Amino acid sequence: MAFTENRKSFFGKLSERISEAITGKSEIDDDFYDELEEILITSDIGMDTTIRTVEKLRAFADGGNIKKADTLMHKLKDIIVSLMDKGDRQKLCPDTPLVILVIGVNGGGKTTSIGKIANMLTKDGKKVILAAADTFRAAAADQLTIWADRVGIDIVKHNEGADPSAVIFDAVGAAKARGADVLICDTAGRLQNKKNLMNELEKMNKVISREWPEAARENLLVLDATTGKNAISQAREFGQTADITGIIITKLDGTAKGGIAVTIADEFDLPIKFIGVGEGIDDLKPFDPEEFAGGIVNE
Repeated sequence: MAFTENRKSFFGKLSERISEAITGKSEIDDDFYDELEEILITSDIGMDTTIRTVEKLRAFADGGNIKKADTLMHKLKDIIVSLMDKGDRQKLCPDTPLVILVIGVNGGGKTTSIGKIANMLTKDGKKVILAAADTFRAAAADQLTIWADRVGIDIVKHNEGADPSAVIFDAVGAAKARGADVLICDTAGRLQNKKNLMNELEKMNKVISREWPEAARENLLVLDATTGKNAISQAREFGQTADITGIIITKLDGTAKGGIAVTIADEFDLPIKFIGVGEGIDDLKPFDPEEFAGGIVNE
């Protein structure tokens, strides 16, 4: 499995470096913690999250006079799990009808993630319709149509440059008329003009609330793991324009270090709902913090 290999790459190197850092030491000293901070930061874990993690690990070690690297790594795993585990918030809302707005910058895997979520829900017996409300990017609707055809579901789309809210209006009408359980809406992914983005999202939300008030809601932000700490900036920017309910982290099958997942969950208190671990239609997995962090101790 691609995720397993990537997880081993990220946490395996982390584990090796921690072992090397402690080998030959008679005690866990300040030099060790300094090196641990460097290891975490260079693994794309943010400064604030790193400091909190090391402080908790230091308190644990000081309290029990722990000197073995493997004991520390098990504790480090537990700390990381505690930072990422958001309980039931981590699951996609099970209520129907459900409207999912998917946001994120272009190129981050937004359209692909929509297709994979649609496939997952369809396999689960849900009737799904897609809305191609990214009318700004050329060929966005065409790409989403390919996914709709691949999954075997309906899509509502307008011409390029159309009002995104008009697409949402028609899509909500179609979803209600056809008895859909879930409506998944693609949205424009530009951040260059936050005011326009905010206005578009606000208009779309108003249309959904007015036309389908009984529908449950999810606003999912797609972040590309390979962008590293730039994903933190994207989470902050989009968080100012949308009520984000969850995160999808894509491209964890490649060269991504993976630490960005820890930072996003901790610093923004946002649940990671799915991770993309490959190009295949089934390569979007519900996020499991225990499995993710298990690589620290090669579980």
